Amino acid sequence: MGAAVETPSMPEECRVIDPDTYFDHNRPPANLQWAHDAVAAFVGRQGSSRPIVLVTSGGTTVPLENNTVRFVDNFSAGTRGSASAEQFLELGYAVLFLYREQSLQPFSRQYSQRSECIFDYLRPDGHGGVSVKAEYTAKMLDGLTKYEKYKPQLLQVAFTTLSDYLFLLREITLILAPTGARTMLYLAAAVSDFFIPSHSMAEHKIQSGAGALTLRMNQVPKFLRPLVKNWAPSCFVVSFKLETDPELLAPKAKHALEKYGHHVVVANLLNTRKWQVWLVTRGQDPCLLQISQEQLLQGHDIEQDIVAELARRHREYTSAGALANASADAALAAAP
Repeated sequence: MGAAVETPSMPEECRVIDPDTYFDHNRPPANLQWAHDAVAAFVGRQGSSRPIVLVTSGGTTVPLENNTVRFVDNFSAGTRGSASAEQFLELGYAVLFLYREQSLQPFSRQYSQRSECIFDYLRPDGHGGVSVKAEYTAKMLDGLTKYEKYKPQLLQVAFTTLSDYLFLLREITLILAPTGARTMLYLAAAVSDFFIPSHSMAEHKIQSGAGALTLRMNQVPKFLRPLVKNWAPSCFVVSFKLETDPELLAPKAKHALEKYGHHVVVANLLNTRKWQVWLVTRGQDPCLLQISQEQLLQGHDIEQDIVAELARRHREYTSAGALANASADAALAAAP
């Protein structure tokens, strides 16, 4: 989209908003209280040993009006997040799935991303009901069986706008914070880098009769820093870095780790993201994960490899934390 809102002029250094003040000046989503209650109850049902993962998925929108008609969207259908959520469930995790409304969801994603209508999979059964066409039965039954099996371990929370996402992300991570090292934050959502604060937006639909429209947007605050340092400091945090320039990918991934202090960056290039990623950590060479084109055509998702490796690293992180706590307890008990 090539048009947007002219916001009031401000000094360049003021355009990066402090994340501590963002929530005071932007509107929370309508489902924030529901999400708080649902997430707290869900986490409480998991006991003290089951690993938990928050998977964020899909892209955020940036409204151009408070009564939104126009918006800037962010590239992501939610493929990586929804596929990863399935893999985490199969590895025994409880999954909080924070996803863009109407983006792909676990177990139904294979049908949502196809061009056919849902009715193309069905036929009248001749007795006043419907049945699945024979060629789709096995695959749909497999998806339905898995969904029913893992539904108690899955809670889905929807967002649409950037503001929705940030409010919900903070709320959920604060609830997860007491679970500590057994929780992973898998931040795969494609989050907008720029936005228009609600107080700077037009209240109603921008009229086209005014002619050309100029876009001036603020930089989105860097919320990964307060998330790692304040919201959920003991959780295992994984972020994602997507680039189109191969020369920028590794340096930007390493810079993010140094700047925010989290644990892993999953780095990938736009044109090869479906079969090749790097896991970047501090003090180690990047770990390349890739699958062949043959595997891709056979339905093997690279998310299987990503999640398996991250789950292994998460177990090591959890074990190291438990060992450190045991050592501290032993030292305290031995003290005079």
